[in-house]
Amino acid sequence: MNVSIAGHHVEVTPPIREYLMGKLDRVLRHFDEVTKVNVVLSVEKLEQKAAATLHVRGRDLHAEATDQDMYASIDALADKLDREVIRHKEKHQGRHGAALKHQPVDQD
Repeated sequence: MNVSIAGHHVEVTPPIREYLMGKLDRVLRHFDEVTKVNVVLSVEKLEQKAAATLHVRGRDLHAEATDQDMYASIDALADKLDREVIRHKEKHQGRHGAALKHQPVDQD
């Protein structure tokens, strides 16, 4: 998995990078088919913004979060990504599981 972290009007310090990687590890525990992650941390006026895009097979999952504190925005971003990954995983498994459940059965 390739992780790219960029800062827009903010310096990505090693403690922020480690905190973000810890949160991403929690999200990626639910779904191991993530190939690439792009994260952009930015400051707009007094709001700290964190945005991330996860590239999975067949789809891109995107989430954004803003807060007064960068760490709080990273927490909110991780929660949103976690929900999206779980929803995508359930949808993906639902399609394949439904195909197996609804096969016609020959009754001779």
